[in-house]
Amino acid sequence: MIEFTFWDILRNLVFATRWTLMLSLAAFAGGAIVGLAILSARISKTRWPRSFASGYIALFQGTPLLMQLFLMFFGLPMLGFRIESWTAAVCGLTFYASAYLAEIWRSGVEAVPRGQWDAAASLGLHRLLELRLVILPQAFRITRAPTVGFLVQLIKSTALASILGFEELLKTANAINNATFEPFKVYGLVAVIFFALCYPLTQYARILEKKAAFG
Repeated sequence: MIEFTFWDILRNLVFATRWTLMLSLAAFAGGAIVGLAILSARISKTRWPRSFASGYIALFQGTPLLMQLFLMFFGLPMLGFRIESWTAAVCGLTFYASAYLAEIWRSGVEAVPRGQWDAAASLGLHRLLELRLVILPQAFRITRAPTVGFLVQLIKSTALASILGFEELLKTANAINNATFEPFKVYGLVAVIFFALCYPLTQYARILEKKAAFG
């Protein structure tokens, strides 16, 4: 057993937290980009993009995230694609996030009054310009609270990347625990760190929800 002081453990965990944050931000940014594309297909006037988007969302919402990460990390190399744990984690979480964000934002698009669509059409705007200039800004404003709420879920989901060998917070905690045999202290600190990351966002989501409720 290796001797670690409380501050040694805390310092190593805080250092590892930066990778959890980087993974969360990369997955959320990637999920937002892909999610916008899926959203565009989901609300398309053409049938086949809608069908594709519906199937995509059903696939990633209807299967466990851990299985999706396993397929990325262990499945792609069998097809000849060499992939590192960081890349597999980012890609897996990106696709997972995109399915949920697309649905969250679709609910915002559907909540935009029909008169806004008619007003945009009366200006002679192209469909894409209607969405970019009129509809999507309102949809994003409506769905700010659930979007922030999903970010909290995504941050917690990054812990699954430890199974792929990626050195984020939980993977580092496992290594420290194996060396110190102090699970209560180590995982207790991990819980505190995750709480410190997620609680402010949860409170912010509640504030946004109240603002939306009162207009």
